[in-house]
Amino acid sequence: MIEITINGDPHKIGKGQNLVKLLQDLKLDPTKVAVERNLEIVPKTTYQNVKLLDNDRLEIVHFIGGGK
Repeated sequence: MIEITINGDPHKIGKGQNLVKLLQDLKLDPTKVAVERNLEIVPKTTYQNVKLLDNDRLEIVHFIGGGK
């Protein structure tokens, strides 16, 4: 297990987990979120290849449709 921070909160995840798996575990649609990892925006096209490391700091913003 490794520890990462998501939106300021600590989380323990399996070692070697990728970003897509994390988003799925959080019940977030990878196509509807923006992710910043250690102060850098992660391109959506690389989510599958991003292996999370101990002490990574993630900020995840999800988009909500609607409005007029």
